[in-house]
Amino acid sequence: MNLDTHETEVSTSRNQQFCTFFLGEFFFGVNVTQVQEVLRWQPMTGVPLSGSSIQGLINLRGQLVTAVDLRQRLEMPPFEDGHQPMNVVIQRDDGMVSLLVDEICDVVEVHQDSFERVPETVRGVARELVLGAYKLESSLLLILDVERILAFEAA
Repeated sequence: MNLDTHETEVSTSRNQQFCTFFLGEFFFGVNVTQVQEVLRWQPMTGVPLSGSSIQGLINLRGQLVTAVDLRQRLEMPPFEDGHQPMNVVIQRDDGMVSLLVDEICDVVEVHQDSFERVPETVRGVARELVLGAYKLESSLLLILDVERILAFEAA
């Protein structure tokens, strides 16, 4: 057994990767294992009588994907007129859902041990939907609880 290889495997297993994006000035991430794909803006069809956070349906290669306005869900100001949000498509047991975001960034890898509780500065409904944070060199990465974000419409 090669000890160098074993050490690398152990350290890698203690790391987590997150697909990151901006909503306004806030830097968010979701676990990369939950992400099916990321897409530029897609045309949407409105859904009558849907919840306020449901922006519409996207036709993704013949599959209907519900688009959730993450700004609305986190009680942030709406997208500016004319802004075309990007899509972080999440794979769930019951199908795919798209989270509408301002700008998609990189996949960031962080060490599990650097995970911290939700900062006190995060308030309102966002506090319930953020799992915690990682301090990066130039920013604070807020990790979203995708299941909680998407559970609101079922209630």
